[in-house]
Amino acid sequence: MIDVPALRAHFPALRPGSGTPTAHFDGPGGSQVPDVVAAAVSGTLTAGIANRGRVTAAERVADDTVLAARAAMADLLGGEAGGIVFGRSMTALTFDLARTLAAGWSPGDEIVVTRLDHDANIRPWVLAARRAGVTVRWAEFDAESAELPVANVAAVLSERTRLVAVTAASNLLGTRPDVAAICAAAHGAGAVTYVDAVHAAAHAPLDQAQLGADLLVCSPYKFLGPHCGVLSGRVDLLESLHPDKLLPSTDAVPERFELGTLPYELLAGTTAAVDFLAGLAGQAHRVAGDRRQQLLAAMAGVDEHEERLRRRIEDGLAGLPGVTVHSRAARRTPTLLITFARATPDAAYRFLAERGVNAPAGSFYAIEAARFLGLGDGGGLRVGLAPYNDDEDVDRLLAGLGEFLS
Repeated sequence: MIDVPALRAHFPALRPGSGTPTAHFDGPGGSQVPDVVAAAVSGTLTAGIANRGRVTAAERVADDTVLAARAAMADLLGGEAGGIVFGRSMTALTFDLARTLAAGWSPGDEIVVTRLDHDANIRPWVLAARRAGVTVRWAEFDAESAELPVANVAAVLSERTRLVAVTAASNLLGTRPDVAAICAAAHGAGAVTYVDAVHAAAHAPLDQAQLGADLLVCSPYKFLGPHCGVLSGRVDLLESLHPDKLLPSTDAVPERFELGTLPYELLAGTTAAVDFLAGLAGQAHRVAGDRRQQLLAAMAGVDEHEERLRRRIEDGLAGLPGVTVHSRAARRTPTLLITFARATPDAAYRFLAERGVNAPAGSFYAIEAARFLGLGDGGGLRVGLAPYNDDEDVDRLLAGLGEFLS
């Protein structure tokens, strides 16, 4: 188990006296940030720093910052440091990779996307396919169970499938598909796999190799870090791809995929966030030099803590009138999408906000999933947990919803 009071003490936004107390259930849209991450960002911005190099001390600061961030993200994701690519956001990285991969597609080829995914793992592929004359196949999820069966993906694979894009966890419903089985089926058809781990990385241990993800993307600001995007790719695959780049810029991997000067301060903050997560494992797991093992233990502890709170919320919702919980998959993150028989999600969102409970309403860019569920673009009220949530937060949420529905 993680020490939640000790963890919360590192978050200025959660400290007593920091303003009106707020229960944050808006973590899926971006987490709160601990003091050590803010200090890393600030310290890098005010340090003597230059473009990357190994001659001057300032150049070495920049280079070491980048290399440390690559190593940190490889430890978090179970990837290779040489395959870690940084970008402005997951969305920007996916658009860039879509353009690059599509250069090798031909009319008659096919790609697979799912209705469960965030639009950032749908639209870049759909648009790239349209430009290349490639057919898009859709894998549907089950609206009743919120599950994405492997069979539904396998059914739309063919010998012409070039890419399968799938989420490791739905940011709308929390569903965690069997990504390893989906990737195995995709590889059996000769396709490249692109896995959106933006939502998953915040809640459970990840192992890119075990998942079979050729390319995996995430966003540090979902797991206590700053705003940027990270792609972890198979080095051999990245070496075979040739994105558009400036003539003088290096052709080395992974740098060939990074456009312009990297935001060193954000990379320092990313490393600090990963180190902070590793520290949640506790003294028993602090093996010198083995951050990966610490992260596996820490994220298992986060998963356990959040699952306990999720069950408390679900038990409380079961006693409230006219509440439908759409998050029903057997394996899921602590993320609940709910709607109401006699009220709109937006009304609940505003009511709770007035009482210091942040649980937003919408489709959260998972527009295909929201429409598939019959919820339209308005979606539902999303209640998402983060490691810093505690029982008092849950009590306030349930009390607020009870008052709203009374």
